[in-house]
Amino acid sequence: MKFSPCTSQCTSDGDFCRGCGRSHNEIRDTSALWAKVAAHMLEYGYDDPEKFLETLNQKSLRRLTVLQENRRR
Repeated sequence: MKFSPCTSQCTSDGDFCRGCGRSHNEIRDTSALWAKVAAHMLEYGYDDPEKFLETLNQKSLRRLTVLQENRRR
């Protein structure tokens, strides 16, 4: 499944948003994750949030690769 970002045409009826096609559960969980990341950066007062997000991106992709490899076994 490909990630589909918000298109600002949100719908709340049914199981999926007709704007982006994501489930309402995925939208809720993703929003909570982003809020947690933003709160973390604020709590620690990072002067370079771009660097933190860049590192988070790289490490998350590496961990995803490991998880995918383990799942195939």
